[in-house]
Amino acid sequence: MHASTLWLLAGLALFARISNAQTPPADEIVKRASSALYQAAGDFQADVTMTLANARGAKRERRLRMLRINLGEQGEQRYLVVFDSPADVRGLGFLVWKYPKREDDRWLYFPALKVVKRVAADDKRSSFVGSDFTYEDISGRDLEEETHAFVREEKIDDRQVYVIESKPKQVTTYSRRVSWIDIERWLPLKEEYFDTRDSLARIFKAEKIESIDGQWTVTSRSMTTVQSKHRTEVIFGNVRYDAGLGEELFTERSLRNPAALPR
Repeated sequence: MHASTLWLLAGLALFARISNAQTPPADEIVKRASSALYQAAGDFQADVTMTLANARGAKRERRLRMLRINLGEQGEQRYLVVFDSPADVRGLGFLVWKYPKREDDRWLYFPALKVVKRVAADDKRSSFVGSDFTYEDISGRDLEEETHAFVREEKIDDRQVYVIESKPKQVTTYSRRVSWIDIERWLPLKEEYFDTRDSLARIFKAEKIESIDGQWTVTSRSMTTVQSKHRTEVIFGNVRYDAGLGEELFTERSLRNPAALPR
């Protein structure tokens, strides 16, 4: 073999070893992506517009407020979501106490009945108030309930991404999800969820990303249910990080009295 060919092969082998060494483990990639999407800064608040569209194009719009606070360094969080309109959902509230090592606590408040109802752990992958997002999609999932494998690097929308396949360790409503995670910003640009028959079931897309208060933020995101062609778009406005939210806001009292929440 010609000497130049040997040098070329050796160079390619070295490049491959360096590239592989620079790729973080799949567990680390999904952890950083989850942190970027769900845990940025010490707290977060935003006004949210949620638009639900069916296959015929008919749309329904909902407006809500979302607050989130991080507690400590271990991933413990609180989330509060309160609906402002339309009238049929006004005052509806959703509260999450998120824990790093055990099942999260979730509650729904129904203003017409003045009742707070706990969301069962088995329902965390159910539809969130009729949208294509699940309860779990709103506040993030427990990454330790899945195994994660690096698939490849590629480009999507001119962004270099890691492609990661995640599979639940126990039988659930989906068999796997594939994530396209921005190498620079660590945000998921796209996710595909496959059902238990391994058919494509839902598609998540980060439609718009902006830098707000030094944090890369998905200010427009969508989830589409493939079979029904139903689609939910969520747009975040008036986003604030490190607004000084207190832990006392994330209680049943706030669920019942959303007027007291900051704007």
